[in-house]
Amino acid sequence: MNEIGVRDADHHVDVDVVVIGAGQAGLSAAFHLRRVGFEPERDFVVLDHAPRPGGAWQFRWPSLTYGKVHGMHALPGMELTGADPARPSSQVIGEYFETYEKTFELRVRRPVDVRRVTEGPEGRLLVETSDGVWATRALINATGTWDRPFWPRYPGQELFEGRQLHTAQYPGPEAFAGQRVVVVGGGASGTQHLMEIAPYAAATTWVTRRPPVFREGPFDEERGRAAVALVEERVRQGLTPMSVVSVTGLPLNDAIREARANGVLDRLPMFDRITPTGVAWDDGREVAADVILWATGFRAAIDHLAPLKLREPGGGIRMEGTRAALDERVHLVGYGPSASTIGANRAGRAAVRDIQRLLSRDAGVAA
Repeated sequence: MNEIGVRDADHHVDVDVVVIGAGQAGLSAAFHLRRVGFEPERDFVVLDHAPRPGGAWQFRWPSLTYGKVHGMHALPGMELTGADPARPSSQVIGEYFETYEKTFELRVRRPVDVRRVTEGPEGRLLVETSDGVWATRALINATGTWDRPFWPRYPGQELFEGRQLHTAQYPGPEAFAGQRVVVVGGGASGTQHLMEIAPYAAATTWVTRRPPVFREGPFDEERGRAAVALVEERVRQGLTPMSVVSVTGLPLNDAIREARANGVLDRLPMFDRITPTGVAWDDGREVAADVILWATGFRAAIDHLAPLKLREPGGGIRMEGTRAALDERVHLVGYGPSASTIGANRAGRAAVRDIQRLLSRDAGVAA
């Protein structure tokens, strides 16, 4: 490991590892780096573009209380205990992440925007940011998806006279009082939005590309492994990761059963076009709308890695574990099969283990 991060003539700082992102996956990776002896700021640096701790959770809508959060798994080494289920998840988890960073002295640098990652001197990667340049021997990319909301395109979209917004901009249900709202998307966010908005809105309409699949029974370990295996196979082939709900289905709980019985979750197939006053299908059906809410998910925020040419013809980055198949220095955590909170924890540990082997090997070759 380095004795100290140093600036050379090219004005970059040498470190062993750069971690990009301080959400669940990034903090897990940083924890495991510390655990095996890497020192923050000397051997590794954590860069986060968000204004404060909390990862993507800090941007969640206020009505998503902690009690409504599905499957939040604690960070390694410190449980989240005693949280008030009625408090907004953004506050609960933001405070938990902040305490975690301080407890393990992870020294996250923020806000720092990573602009691009390129080839550097002596086999290192150059990480160019708003706060300078780091030359690193290995990279852990933990940028998640929140910064890349996916907006589908449909004919007539630019002519719609109402309001269009994405889950990422969702302000809470009160903002839709008295309005006719079309919610697009068959995932957990879409169903949560519908159930929240319905008591306030004049009318709601739910449309999805595929019929929703509701899952009976608990999502046990066996089902979890099967879901992860399906996503893992896609990234192993260099395809873009699937959405979680396309693999797991929607869990049938009491709230969902009630919403189905009340007609809130009566689904229509995807419309064919958008009109100035609503949406329309080729069979002649039309629905008037004041708002179209796109609960259509997110894509991996990895454009800064484009100079490394890691993408496959299938559109994704082919993975071997957490490692990019085309560059053993680059690890993606919180991507594909590790996009869940428990998956992110495991991926952080696995990435650090691999990086230890890589740096030890390189040190042996150099000697």
